[in-house]
Amino acid sequence: QLWNNYFHLAVAFLTHESLQLETFSQAKRSKIIKKYGDMRKEIGFKIRDMWYNLGPHKIKFIPAMVGPILEVTLVPEPELRKATIPIFFDMMQCEFNFSGNRNFHMFENELITKLDQEVEGGRGDEQYKILLEKLLLEHCRKHKYLAAPGEVFALLVSSLLENLLDYRTIMHDESKENRMSCTVNVL
Repeated sequence: QLWNNYFHLAVAFLTHESLQLETFSQAKRSKIIKKYGDMRKEIGFKIRDMWYNLGPHKIKFIPAMVGPILEVTLVPEPELRKATIPIFFDMMQCEFNFSGNRNFHMFENELITKLDQEVEGGRGDEQYKILLEKLLLEHCRKHKYLAAPGEVFALLVSSLLENLLDYRTIMHDESKENRMSCTVNVL
């Protein structure tokens, strides 16, 4: 319970509206970074380090921590994304090794569900899609048993994310045909 509270508090801090520097003017953003640095990165790196320190206990946090980690990875800060997206591969590997089923279905279902919710809520972008696919593929291809199913999953998530981003964009389109076509792609 203590670790669960730690992760949720850290995620709430990192994703808090007042720390989203991209919402500020360039001058204000520069002033904040000069004085305080980007606290989101510091906390994100601590979340990453604590996740890896959990060792075999990580399985107890899957799938519950998929959504909170997703929120962290969606923060539009490149270094933070690069540092935290690999946690997803670790979750896949952990579930694959410790679930007894030799798969990562709980993680897969949770990530897809939460990704849909987050993109619908306005989070995510093309850069995220590219980086998520790249990092998942890199990690999966190095793993003896996760290479094939991991690659299929990474490409599926990338395709889904692309369709969700298109859908979010096109919902404001005047053309009913474009909206319907995009809806079919998401389905």
